[in-house]
Amino acid sequence: MSAVLEIRNLSCRIGGREILRGIDLEVREGEMIVLLGRSGCGKTTLLKCINGLVQPAGGEIRFEGEPASRWDPIRMRRRMGYVIQDAGLFPHWTVARNIGLVPRLENWGPALIEERVRKLLERVGLPAAEFAGRYPRELSGGQKQRVGIARALAADPPLLLLDEPFAALDPITRYELQKQFLDLRAAVSQAAVFVTHDVREALLLATRIVLFKDGRIDVMASPAEFVTARTEEARAFLAALEETWTQPDESAPRN
Repeated sequence: MSAVLEIRNLSCRIGGREILRGIDLEVREGEMIVLLGRSGCGKTTLLKCINGLVQPAGGEIRFEGEPASRWDPIRMRRRMGYVIQDAGLFPHWTVARNIGLVPRLENWGPALIEERVRKLLERVGLPAAEFAGRYPRELSGGQKQRVGIARALAADPPLLLLDEPFAALDPITRYELQKQFLDLRAAVSQAAVFVTHDVREALLLATRIVLFKDGRIDVMASPAEFVTARTEEARAFLAALEETWTQPDESAPRN
């Protein structure tokens, strides 16, 4: 598989503070790279560097074989589907119009856009006849995220960037969307970079897990390899998997 994205010795500073240091990462076609780490460790900053929203201080990013510096920033962003935590839908646009945004910008014909929107809504479990004409205010949180994913896929980009897309959802909806996202990934060929601080989510979704600590890559491993990782940061995350809920003692006196 060829590399869709290559990152070499990347560093980034914001407000004089070094956020990323010495990042080396390659993302190949069909891969699901999960960036795992604590809040403030640099994983979302890396996503923004990839998308050109933040400029690195050093190193190189190559997208589809070309240095990011040679890309027109707007053109590059249209080649990357982006999903954020609250979906970021335009509130005054219908679901169909939200999903069709990038295809319209790319001058697709109306009939082609309508058919693409219909197929994507079906694929994310939102029948077009019922949901295409709705507005974001008429959707649940999980439905908004489904629309956000459909919008990211609309122009068939080679790379998806997802910044904690399920973090704000209740546990049941979150698990349902994780499973649906796995099914969706099986049907599409896009490479993806997915940010989370949830080790369970990382183990469920990733082909490779990239664990960050203090702006550096601490561990890069498959899920099977990650569960045996022995760094201090990896052990801290894995400890969460070993916690068990203890049944209360029914014989104990109650107040």
